[in-house]
Amino acid sequence: MWPRRQFLGAGAAACLMLGSCGRDQRERPRLRVSITGKGEGDTRLLFKAAGIRPEGFDLHYSEFQSGHLVIEALNGGSLDYGGMSEIPPIFAAASTIQSFRQIAIAHGDVNNQVVLVPKDSRARSIEDLKGKRVGYVRATTTQYFLIRMLEEAGLGWDDIIPVAMGVTDGAAAFSQGALDAWAIYGFPIQRAIATEGARILRTAYGILSGNYLVAAHVDALADPDMAKLIGDYLGLVQKAYGWAATHRQQWANIIAQDIGVPREYVLDQFKRQSASYELRPVTDAAIGSQQQVANLFFKQGLLPKAVDVRPLWDARFNSVIPKRG
Repeated sequence: MWPRRQFLGAGAAACLMLGSCGRDQRERPRLRVSITGKGEGDTRLLFKAAGIRPEGFDLHYSEFQSGHLVIEALNGGSLDYGGMSEIPPIFAAASTIQSFRQIAIAHGDVNNQVVLVPKDSRARSIEDLKGKRVGYVRATTTQYFLIRMLEEAGLGWDDIIPVAMGVTDGAAAFSQGALDAWAIYGFPIQRAIATEGARILRTAYGILSGNYLVAAHVDALADPDMAKLIGDYLGLVQKAYGWAATHRQQWANIIAQDIGVPREYVLDQFKRQSASYELRPVTDAAIGSQQQVANLFFKQGLLPKAVDVRPLWDARFNSVIPKRG
């Protein structure tokens, strides 16, 4: 018979050797997911509204202001799953680190990507921005559609005073009158319209594809258990998108409260939507769309070299993405 103290000590040592004595066996797997923006872009809010909860795993959310920060987090290994536009991965493709693969398309609205002007602005078209200070978020859709809008107006990047800044700084600068126009996306649009009387000069309809990319870390994809979680989560996202499309009044109320604007402004945005959100599989057309964007950024001298985006894509989840319903 061992003395009681020796017995407990031996038991504790055995627990350490076997992995915390079963604690890890009870621990639910966790998927680390990005959230970009508030309101409609907040999956946490959407899941709660739709009554959707994952079964058998937990979600750990991290908040970001833009897609290029999501890419940095994926490359740094602090995310398993993230969303962004077609553009931030292009800059990663031109660098030495691409620790992610693009696994699906979240196709949706492009009328929530706009050039805003203050309520007293005399600008009536993009041509009127010549010589003006225009804010945008570097390496995002705002930079891309601003370049394209200027080109269509017969102007170049040098014909405006471009001011690169994050979403929060851009909102402050626009509010204080430090910008003549602001290329921006998402909930800051409704907030600026509701609180400051801002006006939409032009939306990105006809320029952007509506493809917002879903990406996963390569280590998560290489782990069969984590890959299954990602597939399960894609199914939950598609289900949530279906709920939002069929409960627009309820969803508008929730978004309005979250971003702090009257419900009518959110409903107006819904009326102007070019498309409601749904997940789509990886296709040659989606790859070609991103390649077209990459080619423009290289032509503009914004990339250090030409890039081929095809190696960034992984179509393994095509068969598990359900139709929105």
